[in-house]
Amino acid sequence: MTTDTAVEESIDAAADAVGSAWPIHSFVTANPLAGFEDRPFHEAVAAGERRLDGDGYPSADTFRNAWEAGEIDGDELRDRLTDAGYAPDPEAALDRLADAESEATTTNTTDAATTDADAETATDRVDAVVSKWLAAFLDEGRAEWPMPNRSQGFYAAFRTVAPHDGDIPGRDALADLPDDPLDAIRDALADVPVGEWRDVFEYHLTALPGWTGFVKHRAEADGDWQEAHPITLGGYLAVRLALVDRFDAPLTPEDADAPAADDPDESGESGVPLAHAWLAAWEATYRDSLTDAVAAESAALADTGAGEDGSDGERPDAQLVFCIDTRSEILRRHVEEAGDYETYGYAGFFGVPMRFEGYDAALATDACPPIVDAEHYVADRPRPEDAETHETAESRRSLLEAGAETIEDLRKNAATAFSFVENTGVAYGAALAARTLLPNRVYDALERVDDRVPDAHEFCEPTVDYNPDGVHGLREGLTRDEQVEYAANAFELMGLTDLSRLVVFTGHASDTTNNPFDSSLDCGACAGNPGGPNARVLAAICNDDAVQRELRERGIDIPEDTVFLAAEHDTTTDAVELYDGDVPETHADDVESLRADLATAQADAAAERARDMGVDIDESDAGTGVREVERRAADWAETRPEWGLAGNAGLVVGPRALTDDLDLDGRVFLHSYDWTTDESGEALAAIFAGPLVVTQWINTQYYFAAVDNAAYGSGSKITQNPVGNVGVYQGNGGDLRTGLPRESLFAADGTPYHRPLRLSAVVHAPREQVRDAVAANETVAALLGNEWLSLTVVDPTRDHRAFRYETEGWTPLDEEKTAEPTAKGAPTPSVADD
Repeated sequence: MTTDTAVEESIDAAADAVGSAWPIHSFVTANPLAGFEDRPFHEAVAAGERRLDGDGYPSADTFRNAWEAGEIDGDELRDRLTDAGYAPDPEAALDRLADAESEATTTNTTDAATTDADAETATDRVDAVVSKWLAAFLDEGRAEWPMPNRSQGFYAAFRTVAPHDGDIPGRDALADLPDDPLDAIRDALADVPVGEWRDVFEYHLTALPGWTGFVKHRAEADGDWQEAHPITLGGYLAVRLALVDRFDAPLTPEDADAPAADDPDESGESGVPLAHAWLAAWEATYRDSLTDAVAAESAALADTGAGEDGSDGERPDAQLVFCIDTRSEILRRHVEEAGDYETYGYAGFFGVPMRFEGYDAALATDACPPIVDAEHYVADRPRPEDAETHETAESRRSLLEAGAETIEDLRKNAATAFSFVENTGVAYGAALAARTLLPNRVYDALERVDDRVPDAHEFCEPTVDYNPDGVHGLREGLTRDEQVEYAANAFELMGLTDLSRLVVFTGHASDTTNNPFDSSLDCGACAGNPGGPNARVLAAICNDDAVQRELRERGIDIPEDTVFLAAEHDTTTDAVELYDGDVPETHADDVESLRADLATAQADAAAERARDMGVDIDESDAGTGVREVERRAADWAETRPEWGLAGNAGLVVGPRALTDDLDLDGRVFLHSYDWTTDESGEALAAIFAGPLVVTQWINTQYYFAAVDNAAYGSGSKITQNPVGNVGVYQGNGGDLRTGLPRESLFAADGTPYHRPLRLSAVVHAPREQVRDAVAANETVAALLGNEWLSLTVVDPTRDHRAFRYETEGWTPLDEEKTAEPTAKGAPTPSVADD
């Protein structure tokens, strides 16, 4: 093995300790301990505590509140405590947890006092300087004066510019560093045995996990910014180790007196921490409640003789397909109450892995989950027949943009800044006062302005058809076969049949003001982007006559009078905008009726969301909730415009009829699936490979950010500062904070809103079908085996009984002590129902 290979392999192995972090303008939720998912959950938590100084379990107070609120079943808890080797005494266990936390707090306070006494350390100075240069280099279009020489890469640019940095001792020697960063790393480690290189790299990569995670993502994604301004983990480490040498900071963990790598935590006889037993009991209580409800609905559905979808054979007025996002669950309930509608759940990118360039967009963005590679380039292009609308939009948009640019130029120009303030101060002051005191009026005014400028969907169409002469990195458009395949996948995976006159693919986005985390509220399945474009692409595909003919040949019946629409759900206000410009006159009444019912559903859903925000709603005034959520969308001082996916705890995969009578409180992802139409099991395998994994990412990010917001979140928005359009600082520098802010998880009085539970997936299908889907996916099997999530099956072929998946077998929930094999070829189980 060459020394270059040894360095690179050691860096790659060390980087597993830090999860990838996406830029804040395209926020993608991810598990901060993703690199440890190959370990049991409690071991990964311990590794996170050692390497990232983060707590991995809820506090004793959190458990006590859940216990006193009746969210943890007493018998379940005592069983979990006993199985883990603890006394089955909940109160004594809580006291023990609280005492351990108090002792840890005392120790940390003492350590902090010692550190303060020692003032700033050499490592602190290294962190400060390297953070400064990372921020300058990784800026994505915000800096007025960009860092020079960025096209050469981070290491090379640093060597040319850093000699001018007065904060670096011996800075002149930086220009003499080797041209190759790997050579610089080897020189820095000349006195360190090769076998210890990984530990050294891990020590330095975890020093600033936020920046490391972003560099890791940037290098792996290889997008436009990386192509223009390349950076690698090797280049970053070369710079950091050079600064370590200049500041005489610790090079190795031993030099820094770091804790031993694998000191075991205090635990019971099973090796499981006490907090883990409490967490498992809390999750089991929630999971059993959800499973019991789904199983009861499954049995009731069979007793009525209705189909798997619960339909009575009558054609609904419309069918609406929403993202599986937990926020959709609330609106879906109210839409179904407002009229004769069916709703479905599907991953919000609608199965089309594309890179999308919006009309007048500076860059194309991937509009699919990070777990999927974008395969198609799709752009919004004006339709010739809508030239007049296009011209109107261009004219009004140009006026607005010109005005904004002029104001910005005047504000920044040293020669005009003072006169600009003098002449516009009164107007600006009035505008500031209005935004602060009358956000609802501002919202209405902005809506009126927006209504005067046609949206892109009114005069543009996505370039769906394949263009072999495209000049983009990805193939432009989709071939006819691909279009048919994506449409068929959607119908078959959801079990979407007996189509109504209107089928609406509804993406979602958020509407907030002055919020660095706005993209975290957009569609996660679209990589933190709005889902409307994806909905428009699938609607365009399904409206194509040739696609419909081929779908019919595949046994998918598309009635002649069915029209497919796209729409976008605003998750802050619960308004749904229908993209109905191409709907034929024959369906105009259908659309208007749907629009009226969506307004009713919005009022009811908005009232529910406002109550969740702690707002008293006037039940006699249907518009109270809408006005409150619109205020939150327009108020630039609002740190909590909506709850996002806070509260998420479950995923149900099955027909909507299993949950349409349940109020799931916006805590459950809902993915439509009909096992009777999936003989091959490919649809379920696709759900496991994509949506199941992505929802686990979302769940773990919310979990860890709620458990330890300082380590795994980003602290309060009030003290944050955006940096380079890539993330936020706490204060004026330091590490990049890439997790969720406190305001996304806690109420204004500090009360936790998000209950930190690992994901409980409930699947409605025969066990054999589920077993095969797990066996076909090593990632999912590992996540289940290491307890990163749980899987329960409600089997309609076995009297609708529920079975929990465990690595050693299926455990019937009504016979907890008996396990049935999950693996093919295993011995015949000893349970009578077979």
